[in-house]
Amino acid sequence: MQGGDALLSHVPELRHPSRRLMAASIAALMFALASAAMIAVDIFLPAWALAGQVVVILAGFGVAGQFFWRRKEYRAKWGERAYRNAFLRHMLPGLPMMFAAIFHTAYMPGERVPLGWATPIAAMLGLYFAATGFVLWARAGEYFGADNGGMLYVYFPDESRMIESAIYGILRHPMYSGAVRVGLALGLWRGTFFSILFGLFMPIGLTLWLRLAEEPELIERFGEAYAEHRRNVPAFWPRAAQWGKFWRFLISGR
Repeated sequence: MQGGDALLSHVPELRHPSRRLMAASIAALMFALASAAMIAVDIFLPAWALAGQVVVILAGFGVAGQFFWRRKEYRAKWGERAYRNAFLRHMLPGLPMMFAAIFHTAYMPGERVPLGWATPIAAMLGLYFAATGFVLWARAGEYFGADNGGMLYVYFPDESRMIESAIYGILRHPMYSGAVRVGLALGLWRGTFFSILFGLFMPIGLTLWLRLAEEPELIERFGEAYAEHRRNVPAFWPRAAQWGKFWRFLISGR
């Protein structure tokens, strides 16, 4: 994956397998704890399952958001170590909590909504969203790289690299678009009122994340150029005129 060397140059500890295993273990533990909390609500307070899921995703949002909101404070406090320490404190626990909440959609309690003849249509829509979501996430990730995926340049903006891929002229955030699609697929496949509702909430929730956390930093880093890009390019769903290019990217990666 691109950008690995840039990431390792600022976090050399990750060159050691034991440190990578430790980071992965922390993320897995946070995912498991968040999942356990939601499962406990599912069992003992099933009517509050959606509320429990929303609380977990908001908690993850609040923890991970500190990575962006406190970057100036951390740079002044820790200097070169600011990125490493901020990621360890905020992204490593916060992101798995949000992923756990999204995955919880697949096993939320409740009766399936009776769709009758529309059930196969919902299943096919779920398959479409899942397939395009996973492919889009993987294709975009090849260009996005470990450095951008690890949000390295939030703390080292002068080292930012240009991402050269047609998909970023079609969607501002193709990897998040993939996550939205998978969330919708899980909601449709589970088929309860709450799971479908949460799936529909996914693009709203990620829009809030972008507006409150990521995009203010991008505008600060790139100025009017990014503000113009945001006005002209949708975040998650390609415009009809771009569908051909979108599918070309999914199929060929170009």
